[in-house]
Amino acid sequence: MGAITADGCPVEVYLLLPPAGEPEVVHAAIPPGASILELGCGAGRITHPLVELGHEVVAVDDAPEMLAHVRAETVCARIGDLDLGRTFDAVLLGSHLVNTALDSDRRALLAAARRHLAPSGRLVVEWHPPEWFAAAASGQGGRLGEVAVELADVVRDGDLLSATVRYAARGRRWEQEFTCRRLSLDDVLAGADLAFDGWLTADRNWFAARARRRG
Repeated sequence: MGAITADGCPVEVYLLLPPAGEPEVVHAAIPPGASILELGCGAGRITHPLVELGHEVVAVDDAPEMLAHVRAETVCARIGDLDLGRTFDAVLLGSHLVNTALDSDRRALLAAARRHLAPSGRLVVEWHPPEWFAAAASGQGGRLGEVAVELADVVRDGDLLSATVRYAARGRRWEQEFTCRRLSLDDVLAGADLAFDGWLTADRNWFAARARRRG
């Protein structure tokens, strides 16, 4: 069996998954050549295209098994603990990380993003919008490159949704369980010293925020 990260991510799958338009969303939301702090980079699925698009990327993850495959400057750390003592033109918080089940974890993620954001910088966020929680159902799926992906075992408990993602490729199968929380924009940004700065995609799966102006 291949490497599995502490939070249950099968590294082999993440090496097979191609980008699905995410680098282009990020690139269009920030200035050409902008420096990027990518929080939760995984194996570099989005990192590498952003570098190819001309961005300097510092890629952060707490899984050395993932970072071993990243071709950029890397930092192995828990996002909530991160303090690099520098700021960036853009901070990327992708992979629906902001929908973490624990409010304390979400606050720590956003605090880390905020303290690394330059005064004129932009936070770029991928999330599960509220309508996703209403529509998610077992059996939904599709393909990402050569990988078949299926959502299974969907269970709702108030604002929480738990499920298993099943992956299949090259005669292999993997499963990854997750739990996420339905949020509003106020839930995400309130108390984080951040202000909403627009939707980045028509499906509202991506939005931007900036540091809140003083006074």
